[in-house]
Amino acid sequence: METYAKALVYAIPFFTGSVLLEVLYGHFVKDQKHRVMDTVSSLSSGLTNIIKDSLGLVVVLVSYPILLKHVALFSLQTSWYVWVLAFIAIDFAGYWNHRLSHHINIFWNQHVIHHSSEEFNLACALRQSISNVVGYFALLLIPAAVLGVPNDVIAVLAPIHLFAQFWYHTQHIGELGWLEYVIVTPSQHRVHHAINPEYIDKNLGQILCVWDRIFGTFQKELPEVPPQYGVLMPAGTWNPIIINFQHLWRLVLDAWRTQSWWDKLRIWFMPTGWRPLDMMEKYPIAAIKDVYQFKKYGPQVSMALQGYAIFQLLVSTALLLFMFYNYGEIGFKQLLVFGAFVFIGIYGYTALMDKKTYALWIELVRSVAGMLVVVLTGDWFGINAYFGYGSIMVFLYFTVTLIAGIYFTIFESLDNPNGYVA
Repeated sequence: METYAKALVYAIPFFTGSVLLEVLYGHFVKDQKHRVMDTVSSLSSGLTNIIKDSLGLVVVLVSYPILLKHVALFSLQTSWYVWVLAFIAIDFAGYWNHRLSHHINIFWNQHVIHHSSEEFNLACALRQSISNVVGYFALLLIPAAVLGVPNDVIAVLAPIHLFAQFWYHTQHIGELGWLEYVIVTPSQHRVHHAINPEYIDKNLGQILCVWDRIFGTFQKELPEVPPQYGVLMPAGTWNPIIINFQHLWRLVLDAWRTQSWWDKLRIWFMPTGWRPLDMMEKYPIAAIKDVYQFKKYGPQVSMALQGYAIFQLLVSTALLLFMFYNYGEIGFKQLLVFGAFVFIGIYGYTALMDKKTYALWIELVRSVAGMLVVVLTGDWFGINAYFGYGSIMVFLYFTVTLIAGIYFTIFESLDNPNGYVA
């Protein structure tokens, strides 16, 4: 985990810098694909994901080394063809994992966050799950384990394979000629994120598009069908933590309320969106009927609140960069506390972005707790060793958070008659 944390020290600035470049490009060519609050929500989602992953907060059903030990029929030595074979195996497994996430109710919960943005840009690529707390991906790598692909090869290629899926989340790159027949491109992935009937559940490949062509899930982007983005049951919030568990909560409620015991059991493994008939009648859920006419989510907010959201995102990112840089020295128990401060902070300021009055209490409790840590320890998880006035700066940050929480919930009106913008 420490190696992963150190890698994030470099990865986070790269990803956020790329998003900023896309924002600037959209501004200069007068074709902006970002909205402030949506982009802040997307980047905040990415932060929650790396908190979970860097702390190893997942229950692994079976690890690849264990599979390798028990099912390998061969013992391959590391060479160029083994790296190629391993990459193909990871991409094949990724296709089927992605397909499961789109087609089965319980698995959709771990993927819905990625599709929840009603925009399509590099920031939405960073909407990654925190609800995938059960790790089963190694089971999809059984073919690689049977062939005896070494674990160190898989360990190196897996994060590279993941990071390589970032670049094609953009509307600023058109079709790429012959590459459209080899790799997943921005054009293909725009189709994947679209909610148009022609595009739903298509282009599930991650790096190679051959799997979609083989298994019948490929769809070309059609000039006469402009992609519309989001999910058919809109999230209706900027809070990435709520989005992560919305679908699961609906499943829980339906399973609890339905009168049919058979429906209580099968709802989890039915096709995504399936609900018991009595639940559809008694508890209807609003869904998009016309993908060209729906209103995008966006409470009317002041420029000050938009600026504050950006400020909180930047500070949260800076705090996490310090946590990852100082990962080994902080210690696991303290890392959990540190991660909780940032995680709860993200919940708090995105609740403010949603104009929720309860955000004040989250900000108040977190700010006071943060101030107490600084006062009682005279430090902030060792930050004074790197910055002479580091803990004072952190104390001031919590002071600003407290004042802003009060201001935006009391002195700025939180009334939001419709909660949406065109």
